[in-house]
Amino acid sequence: MQPQPQPRSAQTDRVRTVSEINAEARFLIEERFRRVWIEGEISNFRPYASGHWYFTLQDDRAQLRCVMFSSANRFVRFRPSNGLSVVTRGRLSIYEGRGSFQAIVDHIEPAGEGALRAALEKLKARLAAQGLFDETRKRDLPSFPRHVAVISSRAGAALRDVIAVIRRRFPCIRVTCFDVAVQGFEAEGEIIAAFDRAEFMRHPPDVIVLTRGGGSLEDLAAFNLESVARRIAAARIPVVSAVGHETDVTIADFVADRRAPTPSAAAEMVTPDRLDVENRLRRVEDALVARIRTRLDVDQRLLGATTQRLVHPGRTVEQRMLRTDELGERLLGAMSANLARSRTNLLHRVQLLARCNPAARLAPARERVVRATSRLRTGAAKTAERAEARLATLSRALNAVSPLATLARGFAIVAKPDDSHWGQPVVSVSSVERGDTIVAHLADGAIHANVEGTDTHSPKDGE
Repeated sequence: MQPQPQPRSAQTDRVRTVSEINAEARFLIEERFRRVWIEGEISNFRPYASGHWYFTLQDDRAQLRCVMFSSANRFVRFRPSNGLSVVTRGRLSIYEGRGSFQAIVDHIEPAGEGALRAALEKLKARLAAQGLFDETRKRDLPSFPRHVAVISSRAGAALRDVIAVIRRRFPCIRVTCFDVAVQGFEAEGEIIAAFDRAEFMRHPPDVIVLTRGGGSLEDLAAFNLESVARRIAAARIPVVSAVGHETDVTIADFVADRRAPTPSAAAEMVTPDRLDVENRLRRVEDALVARIRTRLDVDQRLLGATTQRLVHPGRTVEQRMLRTDELGERLLGAMSANLARSRTNLLHRVQLLARCNPAARLAPARERVVRATSRLRTGAAKTAERAEARLATLSRALNAVSPLATLARGFAIVAKPDDSHWGQPVVSVSSVERGDTIVAHLADGAIHANVEGTDTHSPKDGE
């Protein structure tokens, strides 16, 4: 028995058209899968005359239709083919006309580049965190460089493009080429050595252009190395990076002071346009000539006005001559008057000098000196005579009371010896004791003796 169909609700079970279902499904899928990376193997690859690519991505269990429009695939650097493993980036959608589920691809690369790109993104994030990409550390390019160094492969078209543009735009610029490997094992060391050689030239360049043509991610690996990035950051000369085509972006582009989308654009970036410079110089020349003419007109009008106010120099000379004669006469009169005053003053000084002549006062002074000398001699003789008479009187009086005269008459001075010459005089027998040492001073010497005893008596007992 077959199940009976349930009745349809008018509100919840609205009938939709196929186009409505496909449109709603397309909206939901695109909203959910705006940007996805898909890895698979290409099959049924079909390039159309419009430039669009249609192909299928498959693995061992499923398939997915893909389309890559010409606006996106024109930047792809390789030709996809059946059996090639690739990694794509895009959005999922539905082609409403057929109701087919598909991926709209905007980027495609060989599957081996996936791990390389992941490592590249990790290195780029680390260098950015260290400040190597900061705009504040990047320098301005010189407006008029005299010397440009180009680091590239001599066999590559990039070098020829740079030189051709420089020769066309400003042929007087000196160009030095450093031939290096731009891919492979030798590229890293040769690029770093080229920077060293450029900086240590006798006349270093004003700017360095690091360039090569386009290629795959593996081909551009040397320009994504950390050592190359740090050497660019340490360069003492401004660096312009022009690696690959406009869509190729390397770490060297982030570290360099400027990034150019192509080698030719790098050459235009570092060189002024000769025609533009000539036009600018012509405009400056025209402006300068106009200012000079304006200034000359102003100066001519000023000169005319000044000329009208000028006095003929002959008249000025006449006035100066008259003034000179007048000043000459006044000068002669002043000199004569000054000379007369000087002569009168000189005569007065001579008369004063004559009155003060020392010769007239010298004779009386000599006479006074002679008289004073005579009086001095007479007074000195009398003073000496009086002094001699008084000395004799004092000598006789002193001799009368002198102890020496008493000693000469047979007397002696008894004293107890001490540190003085005479010692301590003994004036009483009570001042000595038996055994004391005494000294008897006589007129011609002294007698030393010891006291054996003392006797006391009054003057009457001694008579």
